[in-house]
Amino acid sequence: KIIFRYKKMVNFIALDLILLVIFVIFASVFLYVKRKNLGTDGGLILYRTQWGVNLINYFGGKYKKTLKVLSYLSILTGYLLMIGILFLVGQTVYIYLTTSIASVIKAPPIMPLIPYFPKLFGLESFFPPFYFTYFILALIIVATVHEFAHGIFARRYNIRIKSTGFAFFKYFPALFGAFVEQDEKQMEKKKRFEQMSVLSAGVFANLIITLLFFLLLAGYFAAAFVPSGIMFDTYSYSAVEISAISMVNGVSLENPDYEKIIGLLNENGLTKIKVDGESFVATKKFLNSQKEKEGFIVLYDDAPAINAELGGVITHINDIRVNNIEKLGEELSKYSPGEEVEIKTLGDNGEETKKIILEENPKNKNLVWIGIGFLEREKKGVFGKIYSSLSFFKKEHVYYEPEYETSVFIYDLLWWIVLINLAVALFNMLPLGFLDGGRFFYLTILELTKSKKIAQRAFAGVTYFLLFLLFVLMSKWIFTFF
Repeated sequence: KIIFRYKKMVNFIALDLILLVIFVIFASVFLYVKRKNLGTDGGLILYRTQWGVNLINYFGGKYKKTLKVLSYLSILTGYLLMIGILFLVGQTVYIYLTTSIASVIKAPPIMPLIPYFPKLFGLESFFPPFYFTYFILALIIVATVHEFAHGIFARRYNIRIKSTGFAFFKYFPALFGAFVEQDEKQMEKKKRFEQMSVLSAGVFANLIITLLFFLLLAGYFAAAFVPSGIMFDTYSYSAVEISAISMVNGVSLENPDYEKIIGLLNENGLTKIKVDGESFVATKKFLNSQKEKEGFIVLYDDAPAINAELGGVITHINDIRVNNIEKLGEELSKYSPGEEVEIKTLGDNGEETKKIILEENPKNKNLVWIGIGFLEREKKGVFGKIYSSLSFFKKEHVYYEPEYETSVFIYDLLWWIVLINLAVALFNMLPLGFLDGGRFFYLTILELTKSKKIAQRAFAGVTYFLLFLLFVLMSKWIFTFF
């Protein structure tokens, strides 16, 4: 994550919230004025129009051969996405029930895609900001592409398009989507291949948009950001046995235990700790986080970086720019223990310069060290791999300086368009009755068994099973608050 980069966005957030209020007012007034022409479907308010029907009819009628070829790819994509989302659901349930992740991450396992959700659910370290501006632009792209693809493939197989329109959430009009209404009676009479082609067309289109915007994202990042510094994760540290601690804050200890050590620490700042003749440091907050450890604790090495309170992004060593870990090591290798260097950093308080006396590296006496650490970020599970793959073009631990004031805003917008398209493509292929994947799954079983009774039972069974899993996940999450 690039730190401190959103300070300039404070004014934008105010404008974004004003835009949200204006949109809600506009949508509410619009729905009131058009109330005689509205329909309802569960918790949704439907506004039907003929906008785009001619365009759908044109593409669906003119490119029939191309769409027939794409139908095979669309159906294959549907199966791959269905397998993928079922695997993700299974893995999520397993991780949620067998680990303590629910108590660590307080966000619900079923995340509502609403503006500012990373801030609302404490996920700012996982996701970039999600402004209302991002939400509405991404939603327009996702919904339009998804629904128009359904309509175009439906017309390819001579299914009449009755209307297009917008669906608003009844209790909060800022949440909305698009729809293309086809003639369901004609749809049900079509061959199973044709129906499955129409059903999978939306997610197929979303996946294509995901790939296109991902390429745009990578290209834009290369053009709009420059590697400009090093981000370190921690100060160097060591695990020590509590029984080996001989002195804390100048006070000698016999038979040390955790409570004695905590009691001798400074309330603020660093405390010196001796272990078998070696020096370490710690803060009270750092040790308080280790109450559950038995027999040993982790202490910071008594190194230059932590003693100088070095923080933020390292940008220069003695006025030489360092923009990757290799360059940092190369510059430090030019000096010997005892020499002083100036290290420039960039942080929440702007640019700072620290004078640091280099010390001998305890693990390699031929090298100097300042005592910072770089943690390997393990990409756990499929979610972690998907998230990290969206940033494969970034080098780990490198700070990238935006070339323009709008660079971060545009990059995050593209990032959300990619992620939301992928999420919608996966979610829609869940075999649940109200999603494209529900009917798609039913038609698959029907094709395999040639029995409507078996297909209906299989469809009902998988639907109830998935709903049960979602219930289990939410129940586990709720119990973490007690």
